[in-house]
Amino acid sequence: MPGVADSATLVIHSDFFLAMQPLNQLGYALLRTLRDHLRPLIAYHLLFTILATALLVPLIAWAARAVLAQLNRVVVTNDALLSLLFSPLGLLAMLVGLGFTFLLIYWQQAGMLMVAVKPKDNHYQLAFESLWLSTQRLPALAGLVILQVGVHLLLLAPFMAGLAWLYSVWLSGLDPYYLQRVRPPVFWYFLACALPLVITWASLAAWLYLRWLLALPLVTLEGYSPYHALKRSVVLTRGWHRSIGIAVLALLAVIISLPFITTWLFDLIVTPLLWWLPEHNAVLIPAMLAYLTSYILITLAITFLGIATNALLSACLYLQLAYREERPSPRPQQAHPGRWAWAVEISVLLIAALQAWWILNSFEIRDNVAVIAHRGSSMVAPENTLAAIDQAMNDRADYVEIDVRLSADNQVMLYHDRTLARLTGDPREFGNLTREELSHFDVGSWFGDAFQNEAIAGLDEALALVRGRAGLMIDMKPLPGEELALARAVLETLDAESDIRYRCWATQESALTAVTSCGFPNAFMETRVATMSLDTVSYIKQQAPQLRVTLLAQLILPGTLDRRSFDALGLRHNRINRQEIRLAALYGYEIHAWTVNDRARMSTLIDLGVDAIITDYPDRLRELIEDRRALSDGSLMLVKLRNWLRE
Repeated sequence: MPGVADSATLVIHSDFFLAMQPLNQLGYALLRTLRDHLRPLIAYHLLFTILATALLVPLIAWAARAVLAQLNRVVVTNDALLSLLFSPLGLLAMLVGLGFTFLLIYWQQAGMLMVAVKPKDNHYQLAFESLWLSTQRLPALAGLVILQVGVHLLLLAPFMAGLAWLYSVWLSGLDPYYLQRVRPPVFWYFLACALPLVITWASLAAWLYLRWLLALPLVTLEGYSPYHALKRSVVLTRGWHRSIGIAVLALLAVIISLPFITTWLFDLIVTPLLWWLPEHNAVLIPAMLAYLTSYILITLAITFLGIATNALLSACLYLQLAYREERPSPRPQQAHPGRWAWAVEISVLLIAALQAWWILNSFEIRDNVAVIAHRGSSMVAPENTLAAIDQAMNDRADYVEIDVRLSADNQVMLYHDRTLARLTGDPREFGNLTREELSHFDVGSWFGDAFQNEAIAGLDEALALVRGRAGLMIDMKPLPGEELALARAVLETLDAESDIRYRCWATQESALTAVTSCGFPNAFMETRVATMSLDTVSYIKQQAPQLRVTLLAQLILPGTLDRRSFDALGLRHNRINRQEIRLAALYGYEIHAWTVNDRARMSTLIDLGVDAIITDYPDRLRELIEDRRALSDGSLMLVKLRNWLRE
């Protein structure tokens, strides 16, 4: 049998080399084409980027704002996000934004195709001509976007419906945060059922993409109508060997992954070299400036190569299948770059250096951030319990975030979900039970035997526990129509707590012992409230102006949000960017990031400039803050540089 095994191995190796041959041929053709057309492609890329940045992006942003303003919403909460996205107007807004995005991509790709196949001895003149001719193709490109992207969306629709049905079967009614943190068995059942759907859709989408890959060059170079270009592309690609499709998809995967790989390698190999530099500003600042300039240039180069290679890929395949040419003809040997070539290219270097200098000067040496324990120290003790609050204070949290709801007898109680099912197994609604009835439920055993018989606590008990040790951040979770009722009950509880503290102060001999024993006398001054309702924000600020209010939002739509109406804006950490930080500084409110448990992400957000981080691990965040404070200025600058690379 050894001979049979050797034969099988030979067949496998032969198939492998046959599959790799189209990839090698495509790679060779792409490299040669890119080398021959590099300078005119760079010229076109610069011209198109300037045009898009100066004119098209603001225009698209204005159109998007105009459409989104019709939604009559400013702040989108977690609960409202899905309903907003799948409302008729929300779907229309997404389709408009998606259409404009793809039209911009097709326009850029069309111009690069023209640069690659049209001979011209002046690179920059060719770039201008390609930009003008591709602009004339915009109506046809828009039609191609509607057909090509529209069919892909129609293909996606039944699979999305299937995923939505699976979600309703396995995960409906479960808290998303609970799913993310605990990952119960039903979460894995959902993934197991969803995976075949995702694989099937990806396979069909890839097949359709390959069949229609040549439609863009047909519209751009031959003047085909969008419909006939799609039909012709199917005809031209019908005889493809499977390995050609694999080669195309492999090259696209390389193009997409190259920026991420380059950034990772740069951070892995080059960044550590900075730690060997002496911590003198005369050496460190120029070195970091050179580092940032080179990083920006490499990033720009990789972005250009990805865009150009994608265009040249379709050009090479189109010429091979339609005209039996391996690749576009090289530029004439006497071709010259034009009068302004060096000036334009030097300006790119200057722009990169100026951007690096701006980034370096944006680093602040010292920083401060508040530690807010999410539902208490909810990784060490059961969430929203007195045990979790006490642990959070032991972990040196500045504030303890708790969720509150109203009981049937109008008492403010600590609890997150609408029903008792997740923590107790009882399916009843929380708001249908009185405080007395709720006090008999055990909300600790699910977390561990050490917390058996941990009861649902009231807000008054939580306030008593934190006196003189930390502040509370009260996240209100009202039922629909109960927003103001819950807000009034919270304010009344804070009033009662303030009365208790003032009486406590009257019995103390010194202010120091009073603060330790009684807490700050005015409970409103060391407490925060959080809400997802703008109406509730306005009501609380009218009733208790000294109480700091955080507006929580999953997403903020362009509209009429009054950014002076709240004291802090709480955003999911991946929604926070430098623009949000600039707006907060401009209007004088804080930015709170939730819910952040990764130490590296915490460090990045600190350097981004957030004012508070909400985390399940307050001890981890406190340790990070102290570690950063122990660093020298030079070391901290290097940390900030690394965090900037992670953004």
